[in-house]
Amino acid sequence: MTRREWLIATGAWACASGTVRGQHGHVSRRFPPQTAEQLAGPADVTLRIGETSLELAPRRVVRTRAYNGQVPGPLLRVPRGRPLTVDVFNETASEDIVHWHGLHIPPEVDGVYEQGTPGVPARGRWRYVFTPEPSGTRWYHSHNAAGRDLTKGTYTGQFGVMLVEEADDAGDYDHDVPVVLHEWEPYLRRRGPLDVEFKAFSVNGKMFGAGEPLRVREGQRARLRIVNASATLTHQLALAGHQFRVIALDGNRVPSPAAVPVVEVAPGERVDAVVELSRPGVWVLGSVKAEGRAAGLGVVVEYAGQSGPPRWAEPIPRPWDYTLFGDRERRDIPVDDRITLAFKAEPDGHHWLINGKGYPKADPIRVRAGRRYRWTLDNQSADPHPVHLHRHTFELVSVAGRPTSGVRKDVVTVPPWRTVEIDVTADQPGLALFHCHQQFHMDMGFMTMLEYVD
Repeated sequence: MTRREWLIATGAWACASGTVRGQHGHVSRRFPPQTAEQLAGPADVTLRIGETSLELAPRRVVRTRAYNGQVPGPLLRVPRGRPLTVDVFNETASEDIVHWHGLHIPPEVDGVYEQGTPGVPARGRWRYVFTPEPSGTRWYHSHNAAGRDLTKGTYTGQFGVMLVEEADDAGDYDHDVPVVLHEWEPYLRRRGPLDVEFKAFSVNGKMFGAGEPLRVREGQRARLRIVNASATLTHQLALAGHQFRVIALDGNRVPSPAAVPVVEVAPGERVDAVVELSRPGVWVLGSVKAEGRAAGLGVVVEYAGQSGPPRWAEPIPRPWDYTLFGDRERRDIPVDDRITLAFKAEPDGHHWLINGKGYPKADPIRVRAGRRYRWTLDNQSADPHPVHLHRHTFELVSVAGRPTSGVRKDVVTVPPWRTVEIDVTADQPGLALFHCHQQFHMDMGFMTMLEYVD
């Protein structure tokens, strides 16, 4: 079921079918099968969507959907700028779609129904061909709607890391380690505001203590590529006894790398951090919250020659601040126009509006190619919102009143009752989705379309 079909089936918005089909003409439609010519030749990557049993820990098994029967899906290392052919086989009974998060690629291959990307039909196959740009830590995941069916979309194991690499990027580190966060056994909270909660957490598909430790040696350096593949939760991580030197956010190098005791990653975000391995022992890399570690959000870091139970030490508290990594001398580039997007909930508390309208009634954001726009993201609610703009990279201008420049992202968390300013350069013509990466919020109307106009 596509998001649009789900909205119609559940009656999430009481409106005429002509409006539900999209007042901007963006309809989820069936595509004819690809031709033999389109499918000719081998693919560079093959992904198979199917049901699997995932052993999170001994005697803790969950059923989920995954790519190629593994969670996370295959680690894809691909060269920047070289065309990539991906075959996706859907071995389930319902249509699905793969979104290539953080890439600047055409809307018809980005992996979004609303942009016109074909889905992968049930028991069928679809071939996507695109050129990965830009370089950095990207990822891929299902972009299906879920609503209250918590077996769909980003609630599943359908996610994996894609590293888009430069030819000359040798890397000044000894270990290059994806650290992928996720939650399991979701359920709808029945008391208080409607929300989703989880019974188990994992790092790289295993609960704390159940997976292989990260084995290192004193004097080495580890590059951790932290990806939050959560459907709804923001996580704070620490590595006991160590600091993270943040070098990239959402795969994009930051102007001012800096060491911090804790990193914070919202759904959809990525943090690249280098750790100097200078404290021999057996340590915990995991959630700052004790209940998070107890539920599985952690992994053991073990130095050579060391043994014993993993140690945890409370990190020095320090608020997470994007602006810490910005240019030391702030620059303010003139913009061509300004746009304000205000976010708030309807009175029921869980249907979400952008400038007073929920999708599909939300007004599109209209831009002209080549122009630079300053967007004011105004959060008029008590919830933080990690908002994501497809197919583009934007620059942070201010966060809750703190000015900055040079930090480039595709997801940014707008704090409760605060504003964030971003500069968006309209350099990727075609439709692009803008939405909250908290799946429950997105499914409940928190999305709209970016449109290029003449």
